[in-house]
Amino acid sequence: MDEALSEIEERERVAPPVQRGANLPLTILLIALVLWFGFQTLQLATERANLGEARGHQEAAMQEAQKLRTQFESLISKTSELANKGHAGAKLVMEELQKRGMAAQPEAIIPQK
Repeated sequence: MDEALSEIEERERVAPPVQRGANLPLTILLIALVLWFGFQTLQLATERANLGEARGHQEAAMQEAQKLRTQFESLISKTSELANKGHAGAKLVMEELQKRGMAAQPEAIIPQK
């Protein structure tokens, strides 16, 4: 038993215990944070590119809608002029438009870019 005890004491003297600092967990944490932020940045950049592409695809439809709105406004203004001159059919159309919430002189809504 003395031999086993002395052998253990001898090992403790020969190989001092390795002391680890707090650097390893901190390093692992920092690497994980850098990877996470890199991943999030990549995802956000990809989503931004996809949204820009989707907006580009909608641009033609928006221009067409603006063109139709301009034509509709022109039609309403001409119908309003006829109604003011006393045309019975134009008065009926303008009354129906007002019932449905459309003014005689609609405001132009310009999409903001």
